[in-house]
Amino acid sequence: MTTSAMPAEQPRATRPGRLWRNRSYMLLWSGQAVSTIGTEISTVAFPLLVLFVTNSPAQAGLMGAVRALPYLFFSLPAGALVDRWDRKRVMIICDTGRAIAMGSIPVALALNHLSLAQLYIVSAVEGSLFVFFNIAEVACLPRVVSKEQLPAATAQNAATDGTAALVGPALGGALFGLHALLPFVADAVSYTVSVVTLFFIPARFQGERKAETRRSLRKEIAEGLAWLWHQPLIRFIAVLTGVTNIPGLVLIIIVVAQDQMHASSLVVGLIFTIGGVGGIIGAAIAPWVQKRARFATVIISMMWLWTLLFPLYALAPNPVWLGIVVAAAFVSSPVYNVVQMSYRLALIPDELQGRVNSVFRLIAFAGQPIGLAVTGLLLEAFNPLVTVLAFMALQAFVSILATVNSHVRNAKPLTELEPAA
Repeated sequence: MTTSAMPAEQPRATRPGRLWRNRSYMLLWSGQAVSTIGTEISTVAFPLLVLFVTNSPAQAGLMGAVRALPYLFFSLPAGALVDRWDRKRVMIICDTGRAIAMGSIPVALALNHLSLAQLYIVSAVEGSLFVFFNIAEVACLPRVVSKEQLPAATAQNAATDGTAALVGPALGGALFGLHALLPFVADAVSYTVSVVTLFFIPARFQGERKAETRRSLRKEIAEGLAWLWHQPLIRFIAVLTGVTNIPGLVLIIIVVAQDQMHASSLVVGLIFTIGGVGGIIGAAIAPWVQKRARFATVIISMMWLWTLLFPLYALAPNPVWLGIVVAAAFVSSPVYNVVQMSYRLALIPDELQGRVNSVFRLIAFAGQPIGLAVTGLLLEAFNPLVTVLAFMALQAFVSILATVNSHVRNAKPLTELEPAA
């Protein structure tokens, strides 16, 4: 795959806030909206299927760990390759592969040949392709919208995630209740929709590249590492995000709902639907917060909010209250993500977007495989309260670090940022 120069007439957004007039962004957004709903459907259905087959939270945790593990192996080379390759082509190939992998589950179920080994393979394939797709998608966003539109675009993407979290889990639980294969059919179809919309996007997903001799992959990866190392604020935010991503909250919520509340798969989906309302609210207020609140205020307050929410996951008396706790977490997540993501995308030079974001995301997601495995083991060995208190202690520690970090407290406003060399 090669990257060619961007033509002068490259379609780009022109005015802040007018995202609906940006054809490239609207196509990208619409395809990913459908795909995200499909992912939310299978995110709930996958652990339900594993628990149905094995009756083991530990197996469900390990399955999630296998899906997250590819970030450890592929994130750095994926970032360098995404900066070399045609990012749009990468995304098309990845979602085609994900559609095939996810579609193999209903086929196996229909033939009565589904095995635990196949589920592990699908998790590994889906997780590996997600690494390349996700890094390419993040890297292309500053080419599809202007810097002024980045907060609005990231907020709209967050609103889409919230809407998907509102609709997808309930659909996943309901479809799983009707037949175990239906959620995975829906997710496979959603990936197909994503592929179709990507084909029609006129924008190129990378800027003009200087004509030069191709360097080794190792040197290109090193450039991304070096850039992040010399940006102490972005480096710290990567670590902060990584620690907050360690707990397997989806698995905790499912186990609490099914074991403590004896909830059906439909009720489990509805719990996440209540949470999705919070995600929509969070995405709606995120641009307002981003414009009016200091970077430090948002980052530090979100850290402490997540710390205080942890014990409530296990102490909620019924599914409605559990849904409200999930909604509170979902309100805060888009606000945090819009603020930190807009900040780093504005700061990273275009030619380094893939590599730096791959390093950032490697740090941000590196703990997930271990965290998911540990979450499953803790839930099986102890109970949800012990599990959430252990993670609460970890979250409190990083909240203190965020509070005292001088780079966080002294961060410049987004409007004053220019790409850093």
